Amino acid sequence: MHGGRGARVSGWRYRGDDQRATERVRSPRHEPEPLHRVDVAVGAVRAERQLRRGRQPHRRDPLRHRGADSGHDPGRLPGGVMAVLTVDDGLMLYQPPPATLTTQALTGPNRLQVSDTQGVLATLTVGARTVTMRGPQRTFTEQKRPFVDGFDRITSNGWGVSPAGGTWSNSNGVDANYSVSGSAGIINMTAVNASRHTSVQDNITDLDARLSWSLDKMPTGNAVSLALSFAYTSSTSQYRARLSVLTSGAVQLVLECQTDSGTTTPGAAVQLGTGYAVGDVWHIRAQRTGTTIRTRAWKDGTAEPTTWVHEVVDATLGAGRIGVRGIAATGNTSVPFNFRVHDIQLYSGTWPDPPVITHNTWVRVLAQPFDGTWTPALADQIRRWAVDSSPDVLAYAMMYITGAPAVTSPALAGRQVAGESLYGPDDVDGTRIEGADFHDYIGVDWVFPNGETQAAKASELRSLDCSGFVRMIYGFHMGIPMVRDANFDGLNLPRQTKNIGPNGPGIIVAQATGSVPSMAAMQIGDVPHFDADTSDPVAGQLDHNGIYLGVDQAGHPRFINSRKTPNGPTFGDLGGSSALDGTGLYATSLRLIRRF
Repeated sequence: MHGGRGARVSGWRYRGDDQRATERVRSPRHEPEPLHRVDVAVGAVRAERQLRRGRQPHRRDPLRHRGADSGHDPGRLPGGVMAVLTVDDGLMLYQPPPATLTTQALTGPNRLQVSDTQGVLATLTVGARTVTMRGPQRTFTEQKRPFVDGFDRITSNGWGVSPAGGTWSNSNGVDANYSVSGSAGIINMTAVNASRHTSVQDNITDLDARLSWSLDKMPTGNAVSLALSFAYTSSTSQYRARLSVLTSGAVQLVLECQTDSGTTTPGAAVQLGTGYAVGDVWHIRAQRTGTTIRTRAWKDGTAEPTTWVHEVVDATLGAGRIGVRGIAATGNTSVPFNFRVHDIQLYSGTWPDPPVITHNTWVRVLAQPFDGTWTPALADQIRRWAVDSSPDVLAYAMMYITGAPAVTSPALAGRQVAGESLYGPDDVDGTRIEGADFHDYIGVDWVFPNGETQAAKASELRSLDCSGFVRMIYGFHMGIPMVRDANFDGLNLPRQTKNIGPNGPGIIVAQATGSVPSMAAMQIGDVPHFDADTSDPVAGQLDHNGIYLGVDQAGHPRFINSRKTPNGPTFGDLGGSSALDGTGLYATSLRLIRRF
């Protein structure tokens, strides 16, 4: 991931929750201990990760994250304490805590605004634990998630949903020409000189992609060909890395550029093989970087070449979809026949206009809800947070998006507790199965403070559904106590969105029935809730949530959420716009905003 340089954080390590209410801040004279260092970048947090192995850091503050006190479980610290990421800060310029703080009461909802000599420093909300803090400016961004579509589903009248990639869309022919057999995407060719196209509905510019395919009938009369298309905007506007099988069995690769004005050949046809037989699988690979385009192809069972058949410079087309195009040349007599696409893989892809959110707001969490009383202890906490660069709510949220590196916890027997997350396992139709909670991601059974227990599901390892993602951030990492399906008391965090909205921790900032509530009082870190599932049998029931990140480069308020497409946490627009304004699914189905 590519992030901003406003905040540089070093020294990620793990310690028990009883040590994280007051984060450690190092002065210039405090040198880091010699720990293992690995450079990583996650969204806006560029960090040097230092994992302390085999040592328990010293204790600092009262327990914040607890399960039921019980015997030792390898998925916990002794005593039921969860492991939490913390930071030794060695690269940020040290600034002394602000000495003088002033406060001002605000309404709608009731808040306390805390200022120093530079302006507003913090905002506390009566009844809530979250606190917005002024801090170093950060930039959050995201890019296209790589994917492999192995077509392990069964569909008709189209190829359905590609895991993480998006939805396939047909062009030319009839929908019945496109199906998925459970092991391959099928394009049924019924006419000559009549192309068939299917493409993933998500525009990208630069890419590195591969396609594997075979024929179920040898061509007669004239050649047939299948292409990996890219920069596709219509059936008459695309680049094509096209592999032809001639009636002789010869296999040729050509690079084409089609526009409304016609088709040109930036890369001439090159013969790559002979003796094609029915069922032989060939691979096509294409790369596009700026205006440079490269293509190659090879037979399955042989090594992928290290050189390119074509390497050209062409700036004709801009952003577009990745897809597949098949055709039988005029004079072909083997129709009807099928192209079988065994898999398509996007190694990397670049959105032309990715979401970018830049601001200086950090979100911290108090040990208890703010009761409206400004105390010396609160003032001290705000001063500490003013110079604290450890991960906050937003930084933790970015630790699960596309490209986020894996982070493991020695305290949890080396289990992974952060890193790129999926939404859930694939369903038979290519969509994802809901149900992955925070401890499923980690792979540990859990005992909740109210005595509820839940076993981790192996199929949901490294996965988080929407509320599982919110619980991972606000519960596991930030210390808000969690339950599953009982004992909702306005302080703990339930398992399901339908219960978090009306009964979760903190306060309701805004809500409406059957319409979108006002977002005027929404602040960064709030949890928007949606009635987005039109198939839900309970009308008006909340079924999706996320965390509000801030306003993007185009002025749109965006939230980060885990969802079925693109199969994990995102604040991009694949599978629905993540903007909370406009006419998108989430903008129109917003029903409640909660501040934890």
